[in-house]
Amino acid sequence: MRTLVTQQLDKLWPAWIHWVQLTRLDRPIGSYLLLWPTLAALIIAAHGMPALGNVVIFVVGVFLMRSAGCVINDFADRKIDGHVKRTKDRPLATGKLTSKQALTGFAMLISCAFVLVLMTNPFTIALSFAGLALASIYPFMKRHTHMPQLFLGAAYSWSIPMAFAAQSNELPQVVWLLYCANLTWTVAFDTMYAMVDRDDDLRIGVKSTAVLLGDLDVAAVASLMAITGLFYLLAGQQLQLGLYFYLGWALAQAFAAWQIWHIRQRQREDCFRMFRLSHWYGALIFAGIAAHYAWL
Repeated sequence: MRTLVTQQLDKLWPAWIHWVQLTRLDRPIGSYLLLWPTLAALIIAAHGMPALGNVVIFVVGVFLMRSAGCVINDFADRKIDGHVKRTKDRPLATGKLTSKQALTGFAMLISCAFVLVLMTNPFTIALSFAGLALASIYPFMKRHTHMPQLFLGAAYSWSIPMAFAAQSNELPQVVWLLYCANLTWTVAFDTMYAMVDRDDDLRIGVKSTAVLLGDLDVAAVASLMAITGLFYLLAGQQLQLGLYFYLGWALAQAFAAWQIWHIRQRQREDCFRMFRLSHWYGALIFAGIAAHYAWL
C-alpha cells in the first residue's frame, strides 16, 4: 500500500520526498523533544486536565513549528551543509529545492501555526511573536556566537509559557523553573548533537558549544543535565508533586547518566545515538507529572 501511495505521489508531486526531508517529517525526534515539555506544561497549568482544544492546538503546533524551524535552519545553512558529512544530502544543499521554495514553505508553516494560536487568547497570541523571533534567529547564531545551542534552548522552551498562558491565562513563578530546566536540557542534548559535527565545524568555521568547550564537552553536558534535574526537582517541590513525579524524575536522572557514560569517548556514532534517544528524558519527566495528576 505504501509503495502505491508513494508511486502516486511521485507522479502528482515529484518533489514531495524533498519536502519531507526538508521539514524532517521522516525524523520526528526533534518534535518529541519539543512535545514532552509542552504537554507537561499544559497538564501542570490545568492541574491535571487540560482543555482538549489546547492539547490539539499545541500538539499540531509543535510539529508545525519544529518543521518550520528545520526549514529556516536549512535555509541558513544552505551553503554550509554540503561540506558536512551528516548534512551534505539535504535538499537545499543539493539544489533539489531552492531558497525561494524554502522561504515560501517557512512562511506557510508559521502561518498555519499562527492560525492555531489565534484560537487561544490574547496573552498567548502576544507571546507567540517572541517565540517566532527566537525560532527565526537561532539558525543564524552559529555564525556569531559559540552558543547557538543557548538560542535553541530559548526557542524550544518558549512553548512552556505559551502553554500556561493558553490554559490558565497567567504565568506563575514555576513557569520559569520549568523554562530554565528545558533550556539547560536543550543545551545539553544539542551539545551532544554538535559533538557529532565538531570535526567538520572546525574545518569550515561553524561555531557551537562543542567547538567552544573542547575537551570539557562531556563534563559540561553532565553539569547541564545535573542542573536540569535540579530545576525539575525545585519545580516539583514548588508544585507539591508526589511519589509518581519523583519516580519519573529519578528514572530520568538515571537515563541521563547512562547517556553521559556512552558519550564519554566522544565517538561520533555514540553521540548521535544518545542525541536521538534524548527525548526519553523528557518523556520520563512528563510521565511522572502526568501520573501524579492522574492519581490525585
